[in-house]
Formats: sequence, C-alpha cells, structure tokens
Amino acid sequence: MSTGLAPEVAEFLELLDRSVREGTFTRLTLGKPRGGDDATLQNVYVRPVRLKSGPHLSFLWRHDTRDLTKNVAPEDGVIEVGRLVGAIFHSAHLFIGPRTVQLEFNKKGEPRLTFGKDAKTAPGASDTAHDRTKARLLPAASQDWLHALGVTNSAGVVREGMADKHRQIHKFVELLHHLVASATLPHGRPLEIADMGCGKGYLTFATHDYFDRVAKLSVRVCGVELRPELVEQCNRLAQETGREKLSFVRGTIQEATIPAPDVLIALHACDTATDDAIARGLAAGSALIVTAPCCQKELRPQLRAAPVLAPALRHGIFQERHAEFATDALRALLLEWAGYETKVFEFISTEHTAKNLMIAATKRSHAEDEPARERRASAIREFAEFYGVKTQALAQHLEFALAK
Repeated sequence: MSTGLAPEVAEFLELLDRSVREGTFTRLTLGKPRGGDDATLQNVYVRPVRLKSGPHLSFLWRHDTRDLTKNVAPEDGVIEVGRLVGAIFHSAHLFIGPRTVQLEFNKKGEPRLTFGKDAKTAPGASDTAHDRTKARLLPAASQDWLHALGVTNSAGVVREGMADKHRQIHKFVELLHHLVASATLPHGRPLEIADMGCGKGYLTFATHDYFDRVAKLSVRVCGVELRPELVEQCNRLAQETGREKLSFVRGTIQEATIPAPDVLIALHACDTATDDAIARGLAAGSALIVTAPCCQKELRPQLRAAPVLAPALRHGIFQERHAEFATDALRALLLEWAGYETKVFEFISTEHTAKNLMIAATKRSHAEDEPARERRASAIREFAEFYGVKTQALAQHLEFALAK
C-alpha cells in the first residue's frame, strides 16, 4: 500500500489501516482540495459504519451545493484515502479514539506529519474503555437518549447531519467538568441545576448524566422550555429512561417556576434572554452560571463609533461583530461587579457554529471591599460611555446605572 510513497504519507496510511483493522478508528477529515477536476468539492469525511453485510467505511463527499455518501469495504476505503491524500486533498486529520494524527502538505507538495495526544502510540496501545471514558465524559448509558433524540442510530453511530451536534454535546460536558471543578458548590443537599431555554433537551440530558452518573453527585436537573410539545417529549423520555432526577417545565426564562439554581445554564438564549437568565442566576446566588449568548441585537442601535473606528464600521458585518463584542464584554464586566469571576472562551470551533462564545461565571467565596467594587463600577461606566451605551438589559436587572 505504501510503496513509493513519502515516509510521512506511508506512516499516516499505516496508522489509518491498523486503526481500521483494530477497531480504534473514529473518523477522518480530508480538506484543502487543490488541483482536482471538481472545483465545487470542499472536503471528505470518513467514519466507520456497520451495515448488514459487516463493517464499512462511509465517505461523505461535501460539495458547494450537494453531498454524496458512499460506503466501501474497509480495505478499499484505506486504498481510496491513499489515492486522495497529496493528490487532491492537502490536509488529512485522523482521529484514533481520543488521539489525533495530522498530515499536511505545503505548497511544494512536501508532507508533514504531526501527532496530538500520543496518537503515534494509539494503534499499538490498548484503547481501553477507561481511556474512552476520559476522552468522552458521557457514560455508555447516555446512548439511550442520544438515540431517542435522533443524534445516533440504534447501533450508536452518529447520524448524518448530526456530527456537529454530537461534538457540541461532548464538548459541553468536557467544559462543564472543568468549570464545576473551579466552583464552590453547596454540600449536604441535592444540587439544583437549571437549563434555561433548553429546546430539545440535548444538553439538559447531558448535564444530568454528567452530574448524576459520572460525577456521582446528588442533583435535581430541570430544563425550562416555552414550547409545550418539547416539554412533554423530554419529560416522557426522562421517565422512559429512568432519569428520575431530571424534569422539564414549561415557561419563559423570566417566569418559569423552578427551585433557586446552584448551577444555571443558558445556551443560545436569543438577545436579552441571555441577560434574563444571568439575572435569575445572580438573584439565586448561583455558584456557577454558564451562558453562550446569541443574536446580540440590543446594543447595536445605541453604539456610537469612536472617530477612528467609523470608516471600518460602515460595513454591516463589522457593526454586527462590534455589537457582539460590546454586549458580551459588558455582561462579563457586570458579572464581575456582581461578585463573580468570569471566563470568556470559544465553546466550539467556528467550523461548526458561528455562535461559539461562552461566558462562564463562578461566584467568589468572599465579597470584595467597597473601593474594589467602585473601581469595577467606574470601569464599566467608562466602557459604556466609550461605546455610547445608555441602557442594557443586565444592567437594568441589577439596577446598575451605566451613566452617572
């Protein structure tokens, strides 16, 4: 298979071949198409599937306006990858369990092989269930709701079109694992956790399983959703799968009747609904508040560009991003003034969603003195004045005057 190939390419294909044969192959992404006959071709995704006739490799060919799927025998699939890398695609990203191998070609066609997370030892090492648990914090028991909500099929394979959602779920649990470690959660009683605007409940179920079945903490998890059909569906699924500590209620973020949350989650709540969710967490004294804002429209009409920025901000896309920055930066500053430490970071790659910012706030164990709070208040007002912001939803919830 590797005769006449550059050593880096030969090693990459050997790793792929061995991982496929040993069952440790997770997926492969081929990108950066150059020099092919089809100018509409974007990339190819390869993953293992199990058909009635046995194991296969599924190739998803993504074009500008259409996708094509082809399932081939594993040995033929490895040969096909060998034909594509370096000739049509100049980037290949191989996932072997939790480990990664990347093959890149420069403009001269010279290959470079890089390894992440000890991927080089993956095919020869035992890919144990313990390793998989560390890489994916959701337990195997989560498969029941992943299947019921349409993320995976009955064999546990991610359905076409759901790969990004599957990745988002696991990424969220990974982030939650780290955030909880830095929060001071109450002891001696069940933790109250609320997922505001939970939609179909993907992340609510994931949150429950992480706390209840991985962290082994006593919890009550409640999803809040306005659409009654989704509330009914999620409650039925929670009951059918034996998740007695998980429930869903109908209501808005502001008005839903729920216990005061120790952990409040609000992902992709639109515009000022994010501020409503943060305000509920602050009013409850939540130990951890996790939000991923969406559609930051409130401040855009108020923003007054500094003269040096005005020429650039005549473009609508820059105005939109400017408003997103100002809105979320102000939220983070107000959370810090209210007694929280904040972290702002990328939730999931922009390759999968443009709405990828996460604001996580953990309550401080000790209140700041008044001079420190006043310094924070002054910095917030200077920030608001610079951008011409006179009103903002979270500031109103906190009764914080943005201008003196």
